[in-house]
Amino acid sequence: MNKTIKQIIWENKQIIWENIELVLIALAIVIPIKIFLIQPFIVKGSSMEPNFYTNDFLIVDEISYYFRNPQRYEVIVLKASDQGALYYSKNIIGLNLLAKIWGQYYIKRIIGLPNETVIINNGEVSVITFENKKINIDESYLSPNTLTNGNLLIKLKPNQYFVLGDNRNVSYDSRSWGPLDRNKIVGRVWLRVWPLNRITIFNNPIKPLTINFNFIFKQFHSAYARYKK
Repeated sequence: MNKTIKQIIWENKQIIWENIELVLIALAIVIPIKIFLIQPFIVKGSSMEPNFYTNDFLIVDEISYYFRNPQRYEVIVLKASDQGALYYSKNIIGLNLLAKIWGQYYIKRIIGLPNETVIINNGEVSVITFENKKINIDESYLSPNTLTNGNLLIKLKPNQYFVLGDNRNVSYDSRSWGPLDRNKIVGRVWLRVWPLNRITIFNNPIKPLTINFNFIFKQFHSAYARYKK
């Protein structure tokens, strides 16, 4: 005797409901995490080389800055400011593409903090802190002999940050469009999950922990092959 779809559903309603419950629970966990805690981000462009390359797949921590302020040297993802979008559209590609630039996301490194003064002179970057102490920026994360183009002195207001790309010769950053407002910061780069040979945890922004899973897998495979012999 052939069963109707209604009969099949009725007889399996417990299994169907359990699957629906499982999907709802998964969505209840995943959606808040994606919206409020972490976001994926794929790098496009060369402005952060040699530390980040096109198609690097990153996980951005969006929750930390609800509990603390962004720190110097941290790598962040940010929304393009209106003035940045306007500058870029007028000077680089024309007003007709303004809408495509609005809402664009960048990845940059924090150099200057609120109420500080940032100085770029003779290729070097220094900061006068809010305590009136001058410090030279530790830029050991840059390629050797990298100089920072431009000469400027800029005083940051409360809730403003000065950000630069690690590839100073090509980066479009605060040297072009000025300070970054705090509300434009999406979050800090926490983890690189691709490529596998450069999986990286960015708890220390100057000296992050990099794990080469390809190397680990090859070592494990070699050890396993020797064991099988």
